[in-house]
Amino acid sequence: MSDSALLALSPLDGRYASKVDALRPIFSEYGLIRARVKVEVEWLLALAAEPGIAELAEFSAAAQQRLRALADDLSVNDAARVKEIERTTNHDVKAVEYLIKERLKDDAGELAEELGPALEFVHFACTSEDINNLSYALMLREARDTVLLPALDGVIAQLRALAAAQAAQPMLSRTHGQTASPTTLGKEVANVVARLERQRRQIAAVELTGKINGAVGNYNAHAIAYPEIDWPLFAQRFVEGLGLPFNAYTTQIEPHDNIAELGDAVRRANTVLVDLARDVWGYISLGYFRQKLKEGEIGSSTMPHKVNPIDFENAEGNFGIANALFEHFSAKLPISRWQRDLTDSTVLRALGTAFGHTQVALDSLGKGLGKLTVNPERLEADLDAAWEVLAEAVQTVMRRHGLPNPYEQLKALTRGQGIDAEAMRGFVASLDLPEDARARLQALTPAAYTGLAERLARAL
Repeated sequence: MSDSALLALSPLDGRYASKVDALRPIFSEYGLIRARVKVEVEWLLALAAEPGIAELAEFSAAAQQRLRALADDLSVNDAARVKEIERTTNHDVKAVEYLIKERLKDDAGELAEELGPALEFVHFACTSEDINNLSYALMLREARDTVLLPALDGVIAQLRALAAAQAAQPMLSRTHGQTASPTTLGKEVANVVARLERQRRQIAAVELTGKINGAVGNYNAHAIAYPEIDWPLFAQRFVEGLGLPFNAYTTQIEPHDNIAELGDAVRRANTVLVDLARDVWGYISLGYFRQKLKEGEIGSSTMPHKVNPIDFENAEGNFGIANALFEHFSAKLPISRWQRDLTDSTVLRALGTAFGHTQVALDSLGKGLGKLTVNPERLEADLDAAWEVLAEAVQTVMRRHGLPNPYEQLKALTRGQGIDAEAMRGFVASLDLPEDARARLQALTPAAYTGLAERLARAL
């Protein structure tokens, strides 16, 4: 670990830095500057392609390539130059505008002659939020589609494989922490997969909308400069050209409802995984799972025998931090005083932190799942010690055949007291049941009383 990592204030830039490398080019200050340059450049290209703006000629292929290279090839040194300009302007978006103009002025020959007259059309009729909202939408889309969803898909794939492999493995349920009707390990995992896939669809479906309509959302500057242009239609084409849905009605800011929706969707998926992490932690404690050992690892500084479920604990903790941030985004970002206040600006800069802690959690969870091995002997021993769970089966068959007070009889036999195979089979033998029904109950064991769990697990 480098000295800089050891001195990092956030664990995302220190202890967990390697786990969030994929997010750093997206959500870092460099990533934000790169996205802003892209939006500014694409806006200039769109203006140049509009016949109604006679003062700005459409660019040649070479000029278009040069302009797009400003964003595509933006270096960390370029971003540092933006920060240097910002020290004078005290305005981050204006600094990006000045960088673009500075770079275009540096071009020589025919390209300079072509790009020179376009300088004052950089950031034309824009407010900073026209650039910012589109930049953050592009950043969020990239983070969601290229980092978050693939990581979530990896965990889902691990769980799906576990559900299939353990579809038939009987397991004692514990409703309210007490012995309950058996299930299979695979079916319990399949439940999680089904929940996650639903949340994944909702994350992927969130529309990251954008706007580019000026200082208060009315195209004031646009319309006074070029009244003959249909600016709402122009803006819609531009935003959709970036691959984003268009929001036609805003104040100075895009209202961030979409970021709240995305945060809520990710938070729900994270919550499902907190539920999983806690359950697996409990099953490890019960001995249903063992954890693969790694040479040299230590579980406790004083107790040599310990093999702690640290990956699931780490995942739970990081999901919790991420969800606290996502919850704040949902509560805060859609609220803005009148047409604009600046409270969203500093909050938006924490988007990467929420994604980062989610990424660390998914990484830990995947690692933990990869260490698990099933302990069928422990699962079967738990089932064999819980014959009382067949009370449900016996009283339900009694109901079918009209025997008196079936629930009450089984309650008296089993509630709050242990019961073994002999006692349960003795009770069944005493019942006035058809022979086939009695034989089916006599042959029943807790391990065999899993209903359609295996079928459901395999049908996932």
